[in-house]
Amino acid sequence: MLTRSLGALTSPELARRAPVLAVPLGATEQHGPHLPLGTDTAIATALCHRLAAAVADVLVAPAVPYGSSGEHAGFPGTVSIGQEAVELLVVELVRSLDDVAAAVLVNAHGGNRAPLHRAEQRLRSEGRPLLVWSPTGPADDSHAGHTETSVMLHLHPDQVSPERAETGATAPLPDLIEPLRNHGVRAVSSNGVLGDPTRATAAAGRRILDDWTASLTAAVGTFRATPLGG
Repeated sequence: MLTRSLGALTSPELARRAPVLAVPLGATEQHGPHLPLGTDTAIATALCHRLAAAVADVLVAPAVPYGSSGEHAGFPGTVSIGQEAVELLVVELVRSLDDVAAAVLVNAHGGNRAPLHRAEQRLRSEGRPLLVWSPTGPADDSHAGHTETSVMLHLHPDQVSPERAETGATAPLPDLIEPLRNHGVRAVSSNGVLGDPTRATAAAGRRILDDWTASLTAAVGTFRATPLGG
């Protein structure tokens, strides 16, 4: 059986494949009282493996489980390496990928987006074949709400505590972004939730994952058809 995981290959096996490498980018941070700290990493990893199942020459790299999570400081369990470290990590990681056709960075943590954008600009200016992709969701459901809780109920129900789920701040993220950036998530949500997870279901999570997978697969197809991605 052909492995889809980079970490399970030997060096000579990789040399014969020249694949597209999908890299899951996550975080280790609070996700309210009901979701595990590794939620973003679990979602990014699942999306990469779904991409690999849909596209023949995609391999999945080991996940990056730390990100820029300073906005979640003050909640136990949050680990952050900051924006500069995320940007540098991505730049050096992609620069090292001489034996793959292209890199697809699948990011499931909103706090990584700004440093990823800067890294992407820098790497593209160097001619590196790179796609950065993040799942989308409702503006009033951006963290540990219905979307993420539903997805985790589908992926890892044993890690979810639905009985502890509580509604958090439900205003659209653009309305919360200034105090959130200046003072962190706790300033806008005492339980760390941005959204309402109380009606989340595994069935909804499967539909969301299917939609995200279709979007990611289409984005990779378009990317591969361009000179930079091909």
